Amino acid sequence: MQQVQALIDGYRGGATVYQLGGQFGIDRRTVSTVLKRHGVLIRKQGLTTEQIQEAIRLYESGLSLARVGQVVGASAKTVSARLREHGLHVRNRHGQPR
Repeated sequence: MQQVQALIDGYRGGATVYQLGGQFGIDRRTVSTVLKRHGVLIRKQGLTTEQIQEAIRLYESGLSLARVGQVVGASAKTVSARLREHGLHVRNRHGQPR
């Protein structure tokens, strides 16, 4: 029960479900499920301008979408969408442009 309270406190303190998942070694969907089960409203949270700029920098340095997502607290799909919105061409799994 202490871990559940720590999840709730962390989320209410501003941590993302991705950050909490990493901290507790569980999937972000599990974090969301636990929070919802305990009556915590899940916020829709887009990336800030600073997070997008960091994602661009990291992706251009060669990191994968998944790794960039871990760093900025978003899914690879969200990172890909934001990069494309900013005119970047996303690589495939072999490092080639899509």
